[in-house]
Amino acid sequence: MKQFDTVIIGGGPGGYTAALYAARAGLSVAVLEKLSAGGQMALTTQIDNYPGFEEGVDGFDLAEKMQRQAERFGTETVLTEVLSLALQKPLKEVHTTEGTFLAKTVILSTGANPRQLGLANEQALIGRGVNYCASCDGMFYRGKTVVVVGGGNSAVADAITLSRIAQKVILVHRRDTLRATKIYHQQLENTPNIEVRYNSVVVQLLAENKLTGVILQDVNTKEELHLPCDGVFVSIGRAPASTLAAGQLDLDEAGYIVADESTRTSIPGVFAVGDVRTKAVRQIVTAMADGAAAVHYAEEYLNEN
Repeated sequence: MKQFDTVIIGGGPGGYTAALYAARAGLSVAVLEKLSAGGQMALTTQIDNYPGFEEGVDGFDLAEKMQRQAERFGTETVLTEVLSLALQKPLKEVHTTEGTFLAKTVILSTGANPRQLGLANEQALIGRGVNYCASCDGMFYRGKTVVVVGGGNSAVADAITLSRIAQKVILVHRRDTLRATKIYHQQLENTPNIEVRYNSVVVQLLAENKLTGVILQDVNTKEELHLPCDGVFVSIGRAPASTLAAGQLDLDEAGYIVADESTRTSIPGVFAVGDVRTKAVRQIVTAMADGAAAVHYAEEYLNEN
């Protein structure tokens, strides 16, 4: 069994930022990643809201750079799937398909996945008309027509954000009233290029190499409507990858790990960074900020213990 000062679970931007800071501080560090560096970021071909790249940057390339930079200072990357955790012990155990890792501190950077519509060609159209982040990908639809699916605060906020970029925004919600708070209703009423279609669901994505439109179905009459559009933004929530922490760390009602800006969780020596923790904004730069903060408090914990 290998022992480290810090074991980081998840090789996204938060995880590799934590690895970089920890390794440069002289800590022994392992990043355990199931697939490849970057997490959700690696699936984005054009990132324009990450500072320092005036022409934008490919998410996969950026992830590889983060990994190599952390490894230059001694971080060890292990491609393995984490099966279970024993976090209550002073020397924490991380059980994986490559054996057990012992850690004085653990940083969880497992992320969150956007909930999908579950339609046949949805996966194939990601990046070719199907999107899950308005602030990330909205700029690609300047002057175009987009559909936003959802009825909560996030969906309405996405629709309002996109209304400043797109020519027309169509908000599709399966119920007859939005779940969003009243202040959002007022903003919708004051935004002329947003159209709301109630009692409707997207049942088909139409495409020819890229998205060309959607088929809407009325939930009451089952009548279908062909709606041409250039892009679809799915905003029906996210699912935190917090299964490993369940039963050990405090989770909120949505399943996110409870951790404030210090990233400290309900167990001393265990930290949560990036999209998996409770937070208001989930972006690459906020995940990276979490990674830096986690190492600060991990060092503090190690010094005291």
